[in-house]
Amino acid sequence: MPSVQQLKSRIRSVNSTKQITGAMQLVAASKMRRAIDRATATHDYVYAARDLFIYLSNICHLDHHPLFVRRDVKRRLLVVISSDTGLAGAYNSNVFKKYTAELKRDKERGVETDTLALGRKISQFATRLNDNNVIGTYEKLPQDLSNIELTTIVNTMLDGYKTEKYDAVDVIYTKFRSSLSQDVKMHYLLPMGHIPGEPGDTEYAKAEYVKFEPAPGTVLDFVAERLARADIVQFLAESLASEHSMRMMAMKNATDNASSLSDDLTLAMNKERQAAITQELSEISAGAEAVK
Repeated sequence: MPSVQQLKSRIRSVNSTKQITGAMQLVAASKMRRAIDRATATHDYVYAARDLFIYLSNICHLDHHPLFVRRDVKRRLLVVISSDTGLAGAYNSNVFKKYTAELKRDKERGVETDTLALGRKISQFATRLNDNNVIGTYEKLPQDLSNIELTTIVNTMLDGYKTEKYDAVDVIYTKFRSSLSQDVKMHYLLPMGHIPGEPGDTEYAKAEYVKFEPAPGTVLDFVAERLARADIVQFLAESLASEHSMRMMAMKNATDNASSLSDDLTLAMNKERQAAITQELSEISAGAEAVK
């Protein structure tokens, strides 16, 4: 059984950890609110634009368009979004599981895989693997991407598909549903068009449009790359909101566990102190009886 002094030292250590995790919980909660506002502010617009885009792609002949041509997948690019820091619960590990599952599936199908890593954690994880080729890593991306950073990322995907270096471009990200619910998803970015499981059943996709100004084909040419940029920004925003939500919950659980452990150690210390007092009283009583 640890001594009273040892238990006091452990209690001080646990309380110190509790203060740190409590502060990190408050910081994560503050960042989470801003990240959620940013992700939800554009969510409906991006999905409405995507549904309208699906409608346009269904009424136009797109065999000539380089972003809509479907090919047998022999090589694909995976864009994977993670965090730069840890202590976010299962956020990064869930991304890693989805990523490794996709690498395994490609290997079984005989598909070569390149990776574009957005976030320090996935950069470190991907570079340690031998099953893929990391063509680029981006760390410490600002919450509001500059045109240079965003253009570089988007051009890597679009140019790779246009030049037929890649037959598919997919994005692995964490979809934000609520502060308590986040899911790792894979979005099929290229080739563009309707993908089962994606939006496409809303009023925008089902509506009948009488006239377009300019022609639908011209609209598609203009908005295709803009929609790809909007998708990447939305995926980054939802991933960031998910990261801060999971970090807040992880720090809350750590703080609660520290409180529980501190209570248990305090109880053990009090029992040890009471046992020591009882032992001393017994020895005093025994000594008093001995001198009679």
